[in-house]
Formats: sequence, C-alpha cells, structure tokens
Amino acid sequence: MLTIRYLGHSAFALNDGSREVLVDPFLTGNPLAAAKQEEFNPVAILLTHAHNDHVGDTVEIAKRSGATTISTFELGGYLESQGVNAIAGNHGGTLKFDGGTAKIVPAWHTSSYSTPDGVVAPGVPAGLVVRFGGKTIYFAGDTCLFGDMALIGEEGLDIAVIPIGDHFTMGPADAVRALKLLKPAVAIPCHYNTFPPIEQDAQAFAREAQEKAGVKVEALKPGESYSV
Repeated sequence: MLTIRYLGHSAFALNDGSREVLVDPFLTGNPLAAAKQEEFNPVAILLTHAHNDHVGDTVEIAKRSGATTISTFELGGYLESQGVNAIAGNHGGTLKFDGGTAKIVPAWHTSSYSTPDGVVAPGVPAGLVVRFGGKTIYFAGDTCLFGDMALIGEEGLDIAVIPIGDHFTMGPADAVRALKLLKPAVAIPCHYNTFPPIEQDAQAFAREAQEKAGVKVEALKPGESYSV
C-alpha cells in the first residue's frame, strides 16, 4: 500500500510502510504548510523544477537525513554544491532511489532558483513519473496543458497530481482536459489557494473532472492523506 500525504501547495510525502519520499518540499514560508521540515526523515527528495516554492527545504532536509535528491541536471549540480547527495538527470531518464524510480518527463514552465547572490540553477522544468510502493504516480509539476500528456498517460497511472491554480500553471478547465489525456485512476489537485493569484475551488474542479473526464478526484486539504 502507498500513502500520499498533501503538505500544501505542491509538496507531498509518500510512504510505502517503511520508507518516506518527499516531493517538492516547500514547507518553510508556505502559508498552507501542514508540517515542519524537521518532521521528515526521507530516503529521497524528488524535485520537479528549481523554483523556490518547490525546492523549498530540500537542502536542510537532505543534509540532516542523508536523503538522495533527484532533479534535472542544473538543479542537481547546485544541490550537490550545497553538500547534498544529488542524482541529476534529464528528460527521458529514469533515476533510481531506495525503493523506487523517478522518470523525468517534460513540463512547460520556467525553472530558476533564487538566492541572496542572485539566480542560480537555471535549467528546464519537468514532471516525474514515480514508481514507489507498487504504484505509479505522475507529478506534473508546474505546467500548462500539452498534447504529449497522452504519452505520459501510457505509463499506466494510478494517481496523477496536477496543478489547477491558473495564472502560473494550467487552470481547472485545462486540468480537466489534461485528465482526458492522462487517464489516471485518481487525480489529486495541487498548486492552488496558496496565494491570491491561484485561488480555486477544488470541489468544483472535482465535479468537472468526474463529469467531463470520468476521473475521480481526491481534493485533499493540507495534512490529509490518500492510500492506494
């Protein structure tokens, strides 16, 4: 059994019963954060792209726990320079971590990490097809709708985690169209209601997804979990 816990914004914790994996762990400074970074001891941290609201507490958690980080190449190089055990790949590559794999797939967005010294780790955004706990979960990251989601859907998705906030990513209407291409068993919305520009009604999205795409949506509140 796999449990996926929503931590707010685009941050998630996966647990297979013995191991924990974090995805885009933006906790410190996240107004919707359902946990503090000190609570986690993951074997791996998976990152979709370099924006600060996705990298979040990665360096602190990874250095404390010894977790492996998985990301695209430029971001991985930056994380390694910070003393983190980083595995860096690129689109099409499948990277291994303790108990699972993450396949890096395309996303349409931007990607840069800002520090007091300026912008570092420029690169490209990505989505992740994660195989862990006997399940396949697609983390779309921050992206617009694009036709090649149909190819990602051929991976056989138990869960698709997709943004619905609009403004910076696809909004609810395009997210419903994405589900028609992805064909997951279940969808979980993310990247909404954290800040005013991305306020959305997740329950309305859930109804639209069921009606128009035939996909069940688990609209988790921060802190809530779903097991599959």
